[in-house]
Amino acid sequence: MDAKAPSDYRSKVDDSEKNSIDKSSSGEALDAHYDPKFVEQTLRKVDWRMLPLLGLLYSLALIDRTNLSVARIAGMDRSLGLTIGDRYSIASMIYFPPYILLEIPGNLILQKLGARAWLTICVVGWGAAQIGMAFVPNWKLLSLTRVLLGAFEAGFFPALAFIITTWYKRHEIQKRLAAFYLTGILLGGFSAPLAYGLQLIAPAGGLKGWQWIFLVEGLLTVVLGLVTWFFVADFPQKNKFLTEEQTKMILDRVEADRGDSVPDEITPRVVGKHLLDPFLWSFALMAMSATMPAYAIGFFVVILLQSMGFSIRDTLLLTTPPYVAAAISTFFFAWLSDKTRKRALWLAVQTLMTIVGLMVTGYGKGNGVRYFGLFLTNMGASGSIPGVLAYNANNIVSHSKRSVSTAVIIAFGGIGGIFATLVYRQKDFPKYIPGVWATMACQFLMLLLLAINTFVFTRRNKLAREGKRINEGTPGFYYTI
Repeated sequence: MDAKAPSDYRSKVDDSEKNSIDKSSSGEALDAHYDPKFVEQTLRKVDWRMLPLLGLLYSLALIDRTNLSVARIAGMDRSLGLTIGDRYSIASMIYFPPYILLEIPGNLILQKLGARAWLTICVVGWGAAQIGMAFVPNWKLLSLTRVLLGAFEAGFFPALAFIITTWYKRHEIQKRLAAFYLTGILLGGFSAPLAYGLQLIAPAGGLKGWQWIFLVEGLLTVVLGLVTWFFVADFPQKNKFLTEEQTKMILDRVEADRGDSVPDEITPRVVGKHLLDPFLWSFALMAMSATMPAYAIGFFVVILLQSMGFSIRDTLLLTTPPYVAAAISTFFFAWLSDKTRKRALWLAVQTLMTIVGLMVTGYGKGNGVRYFGLFLTNMGASGSIPGVLAYNANNIVSHSKRSVSTAVIIAFGGIGGIFATLVYRQKDFPKYIPGVWATMACQFLMLLLLAINTFVFTRRNKLAREGKRINEGTPGFYYTI
């Protein structure tokens, strides 16, 4: 199936209905025209085709961008002199500038090439960069391979989030985003024990332990990138694994829910218009606030645990439980958010969890207490990232705006990564108190933005119900609070 959407996708729900009821209600009414078992079976088929592979790909992305800390304590710091000055922070941070700058171009290329070709290029490209990291002779070339890693990964995460949001109704999205994201969290949490096992391969092949970590994980990424070419799902109107009737049902549901089942044209003028929306930047700053503690955990959890006096083996093993807890928490809040159709409330709760966790880790007495703080921080921050993506996706209409906003939001997530690598300075070891406070400042910013968005969206919905306003240029559309 590779045909354009028929014109009746837009006419399924007539104009009078759109003008009189909430989009989410019309989406529910449309479902009644289809056999519930047919809807459920089709959505399950989409879920299984898309989410496991995307989750596995994302887990490799997380592992490949954050395994620097594990390689460091496995001997890379001695081989490349990463303990000198701020070399480790520079090598960690240099990944993010290309990652940030290439987000929007990546989503534009995605729509031109399609998901299969673009995602394959991204995955194989960063896998090759990861392999190259195994053979760098000095920290400068290490930094160069990190630049390439960031460039190829730039087009990946926004493409995943964009593709997923085109398949489902607004209040089905966060569970799906959380599903692939928690797969990444869960598998990423086992990356340190995996790396511990890989570094034991040395001195086979004349390579050191840290080189084996990069080599094997890079090869796995390249292999999975080739698998992507054959199995990844494309946009609904381009898919080849559903029947025509199933595809029509998917697009009908999306059209009734928010009116953007058919992609609109992306032009420089359209991109510029979307970039002028202040709420796009609000969601972007929220993403930055959520990713900063998540990246801080990713890059520094091994170092924090080692500073508590644990051996290398115990340090690597202890990194896993906070990620398991984060995976459970992420899906619970995603389920709760979709169930209650509330976004800002549960984002605020998770942000408060992050703040408490940071305070406990920074100021707690005793290793057990500080370790518990890592649990709370990781649980709160990890769940907030798909929460922000769903919050944004629920409150916009059109493929072009979805493409631009997703790219900008994830780019700002990269800025959160830069902050994390720069404020957790070597001279502040072992508790990194200035970094802890900088991270908490971002959490307070998140709470402020959530309060502003809630106030404005509530007021706009009230005006729309009174017939005094049309939200997002779409009659019957109401913001998700």
